[in-house]
Amino acid sequence: MPEDLDMNETLYTWLTEGLAGYSWLGLALAFAVMAQATILSVTIYLHRCMAHRGVDLHPLVSHPMRFWLWMTTAMVTKEWVAIHRKHHAKCETEEDPHSPQVYGIGTVFFEGVELYRKAAHDTPAIEQYGAGCPTDWVERNVYARFREMGPTLLLFIEVAAFGVIGVAFWALQMLVIPVLAAGTINGIGHWWGYRNFETDDTATNITPWGLIAGGEELHNNHHAFPSSARFALRRFEFDIGWAVLRVLQTVGLAKVRRVAPQLDVRPNIQLPDADTLRALMVHRYKVMTDYFSGVILPTWREEAREAGESIRMLPRRMRRAMVNGGRWLEEDARERLNVWIKERPRLADVFEYRSRLRAIYDRSGHNADAMLESLRQWCREAEASGNRALEQFAYRLKGYALVPAPAVAAA
Repeated sequence: MPEDLDMNETLYTWLTEGLAGYSWLGLALAFAVMAQATILSVTIYLHRCMAHRGVDLHPLVSHPMRFWLWMTTAMVTKEWVAIHRKHHAKCETEEDPHSPQVYGIGTVFFEGVELYRKAAHDTPAIEQYGAGCPTDWVERNVYARFREMGPTLLLFIEVAAFGVIGVAFWALQMLVIPVLAAGTINGIGHWWGYRNFETDDTATNITPWGLIAGGEELHNNHHAFPSSARFALRRFEFDIGWAVLRVLQTVGLAKVRRVAPQLDVRPNIQLPDADTLRALMVHRYKVMTDYFSGVILPTWREEAREAGESIRMLPRRMRRAMVNGGRWLEEDARERLNVWIKERPRLADVFEYRSRLRAIYDRSGHNADAMLESLRQWCREAEASGNRALEQFAYRLKGYALVPAPAVAAA
């Protein structure tokens, strides 16, 4: 009888505390560490290394991350990479695997995992966009073949370690990527936040401090420079994934291949040159953003001041849409905005200059000499336009040049 009591007590202790025993504070810290390990594995290994080739990882880093992702997400590298690359290639179109503009924010936020699974079954797309992913023995025969075994193994480990509470601990871990990546980044990251760059999509920076989702919160920055291993691009922004990469680089476990180049403005440049054109192509989204704030807004305010009308007469949604010409407005609202602009000649004129400037870099891959001549002609006409804001923008644009990123040199 005493033996039975001891056995029952041991079983009760194991069910309530597991083999390791725990405090609630310790359990919370363990969850935070494990959740961050999953998030960092996604952003560093899957995203920055495999999908965009912005960094090379030593096997001592990449293999543990692959194993950890197998246990905590059951995601296959090739599938994740292919789906993400397709997202960039087809962003905000019917072919985008998870665009809130197409599916709606509610669907992407709450059903992001289902959208991922649907995209993962598109075998032709996986083959087309998944090139360069691991095809070694363990990938073929373990991670891809027995994907569900990873989370199952993790469940047994955590129940053994923490007892019955390990089931809840495991369930919360399984929600980390669906909530933070599939829902928050893919959903809110294309719906709400601030934008440093007027990219050809709706990507936003959710917060300037990428601490919770591994730096993926800086989503607009990433869409502006997809191959950059560093997502933080302004002084007040912080990317924890980049901080970890810098530590790994310092100890020889990572090599940064690409970061977004800085933009320099050279003084007293009489005509745009090859350096100007190169900077325009690389920083085209910043050019469009600066054009809006430096040319369109001042012209709009001057037009309103002289006409004696309030800027607020235009609905806020349409005012905000002026930055991209109403690209993401419904068709009738976009038409109303276009009519409103056409009724104001000076404003219509700067929008026309904007379209012509965009047309220059949209001809990427065409004859560089012809593109450069088009840019020079644009600058000459802008400086002779009589619009002071446009003249100043053209003068500044001529001096654009790229500055080699110091992080790449250090790598």
